[in-house]
Amino acid sequence: MASAIDSTSSDAADPQLSWSGRWTLTHRILAVNVLTLLLVALSTLYLDVFRNRLSKERTHQTRVETETALAAMSHVPAKEWPALLATTSKVTGDRYRLYGRDGSLRIDSWRMTGPTYQLRDPKNEKWTQNVGRALDRGFNVLVGARSLEDYAEPNPDRLPAWPEGIAASKLGRPVNEVRNAPDLTPVISSAVPFDGGVLLATDNDRTFTKTVRRQRAWIVAAMALLVALSVLLSMFLARTIVRPLRRLAIAAHRVRLGRSREVNVPRLPRRSDEIGLLARSVSDMSQSLRQRIDNIEAFAADVTHELKNPLASLRSAVEGLDRVEDPELRQRLMTIAREDVARLDRLINDISEAARTDAEIHRATFERVDLGTLIEQIVSSWETRREKGDARIAFARPRKDTAVVMGKPDRLARAINAIIDNAVSFSPPGGLVEIAAAHVGDEVRIRIDDEGPGVPQEAREAIFNRFHSVRPEGENFGRHSGLGLAIAQAIVKGHDGEIDVHDRDDAPSGARFTIRLPAADRE
Repeated sequence: MASAIDSTSSDAADPQLSWSGRWTLTHRILAVNVLTLLLVALSTLYLDVFRNRLSKERTHQTRVETETALAAMSHVPAKEWPALLATTSKVTGDRYRLYGRDGSLRIDSWRMTGPTYQLRDPKNEKWTQNVGRALDRGFNVLVGARSLEDYAEPNPDRLPAWPEGIAASKLGRPVNEVRNAPDLTPVISSAVPFDGGVLLATDNDRTFTKTVRRQRAWIVAAMALLVALSVLLSMFLARTIVRPLRRLAIAAHRVRLGRSREVNVPRLPRRSDEIGLLARSVSDMSQSLRQRIDNIEAFAADVTHELKNPLASLRSAVEGLDRVEDPELRQRLMTIAREDVARLDRLINDISEAARTDAEIHRATFERVDLGTLIEQIVSSWETRREKGDARIAFARPRKDTAVVMGKPDRLARAINAIIDNAVSFSPPGGLVEIAAAHVGDEVRIRIDDEGPGVPQEAREAIFNRFHSVRPEGENFGRHSGLGLAIAQAIVKGHDGEIDVHDRDDAPSGARFTIRLPAADRE
């Protein structure tokens, strides 16, 4: 019976991620999220490196300006130093202070030029500046930046109030320091020792903060664009997940309801990710389920048909007993009734076994089975119950542990026993049934040859159908149910094997059944 599940391969209605190649769904989700986080981390790292490098450059510039001013002072008389520092202060924008050996302030460039920079009070600035400072603090926390001291003008203004000045005087080399102005702009100071004293330059470098914030604004804009792109990609990715899942859910719901014989289960063949695997698994599962339902329905119909014949015969015999007075005829009717009861009993047992076979095989735990030993036990059992005129059985036993498979011993014995029973029943009186088992390549082959008439070409598949029974002449009606070979095939397939039948090539007549099973790995 044809499957009622229509597993379409069309997925044109679903958006495709053609750029993803063979990436799994996990890789795609990670790529979208990790890419965003990676770019945010790289942007933060870039801005931190940029700020630190710019800070070093501005600090170095202030030190160079201080050393240049000091070098110029060494070429002019001391009385011209105030004018020289005032002129230099106007050019560089720095404030120069010269401290003597005793730490007192001797020269201050602002006394002649006035302030070259002004520290701003944050309370008097716009709210946008407060936002900028909040972002500065957040960025410092994010990158773990070193906290800077707050800048305050010393009072009184003496050298001990400047740690960098004391350090420069002791070490005999320039020392730089950076502090925070009230509005979080940097105040850069550079102290250079000179003739027992120290020349100190300070500068509120507001352009530094503007440059860093401008760079940060560009990065924030790029990150905003990146976040928007990430959101769009996430929405697109979610769409590629949700839409096919919704289609699968609808198809599964229709299969569950069972109201329609034609259920369209999308297979999404162009998707190689988890969604595609799920779609094909659901499709295969639906086909398998429908096929099993069809098999059950066909099996139930066949069982009903097969039970009707012996029941009709039994009913006729029982009803005839009431009308027949002849003792001999009554005895014949009783014999028919007993044979019909035996046939019904045999048929019910075989039907029950056939119904259990698939379920038992799929639930069974396989173990290592030496087919040489197993077949030897089966042949010994046949020889014990062999009746006069039955065919003889010859088994070419393989070496121990050479014909080993993974399986369930009792089920394998049932399958082999069914083939032997079939071979014996078709063999002539006193005929010979030959059995052999061998390890060939990666499989174990069991060959069972008989000397019967063989199996016609057109019937070699049909003999494995349930209730198919073509019996030899002279056999009592009802001795076989027609389920033996079907059960054998189901058991062999449950062990991932194959079974087929051909004519013998080494004898004028006879059938050759061959069972192929995967060989077990060597211990």
